[in-house]
Amino acid sequence: MNVRDSHIDPALAEDPYALQKHLGFKITGWEKDYARVELPMQDHLGNRYGIPHGGVHATLLDTAMGFAGCYTGDPAEKQLAMTLSLNVNYVGQMKGSLLICEGFRTGGGRKTFFAEARVTDDLGTLIATGTAVFRYRSR
Repeated sequence: MNVRDSHIDPALAEDPYALQKHLGFKITGWEKDYARVELPMQDHLGNRYGIPHGGVHATLLDTAMGFAGCYTGDPAEKQLAMTLSLNVNYVGQMKGSLLICEGFRTGGGRKTFFAEARVTDDLGTLIATGTAVFRYRSR
């Protein structure tokens, strides 16, 4: 998985939801089977060591993977999904100032889908990886 350039069609952008506003992350890329989330590091995201709390990484992974599986290409046809299983591997420490998470839908069917994602920083440091299983919510 290589880091892609940020891109999201403004016509497909959704308004930020409550947790997204609170943490300060943005969906900066979204297309079929792919989503990108970015979060500038801020003091309130840190743990006792002053680095991003592991829950921040997990949230970004969960969000990017969930969005990757829910792209419809039509803002009037919103698809939602619920996380059934989330696995996170913490592999490095942030050195930059921006967290970047890219998620990819890797398979699935009519009711569930599988995804993987990785969190890097703006310097290219690999920080965390994840996999997940999601269930589509009935419309």
